[in-house]
Amino acid sequence: MKKPTDKKLPKKDAKDLRIEELTVDLQRLRADFENYRKNADEQKIAMRQFGAEEMLKKFLGVVDNIERAVKNVPQELQDNAWVQGVENLGGNLDKILSEIGVERIDASAGAEFNHEIHNAVVMDEVEGETEVIAEELQAGYKLDGKVLREAMVRVTKK
Repeated sequence: MKKPTDKKLPKKDAKDLRIEELTVDLQRLRADFENYRKNADEQKIAMRQFGAEEMLKKFLGVVDNIERAVKNVPQELQDNAWVQGVENLGGNLDKILSEIGVERIDASAGAEFNHEIHNAVVMDEVEGETEVIAEELQAGYKLDGKVLREAMVRVTKK
């Protein structure tokens, strides 16, 4: 005796099977394309970020030169208009760097030395346990929390 739920499903012909096969292929192709598009977008962002970082690293040399020039102005030229213009230029560059997410690494005298953000180029031989910064030799910078350039410092022990 047949049960009412034992209905036979209509048999699929070759055309229906081919349609199902092509539908699955299309779905797979769409998924592959979406993955490709996402990867391409991520690569574009990464390349743009890399280019910005490389440009900023080169630009930091100009900032360093302006800082050195301002620090070494002879006393008799302190009030010179040209010197004031160079000092203002340095301030403007610092402001621009800050606006684009570049921040200076703290390498002030007495700060604790951190090998991830500081580069000890001189080490004073003093007895002590804690390494602290004695002097900043070259400023270091971060971009969005990532180190662009380590701060070069002279380190001593406390």
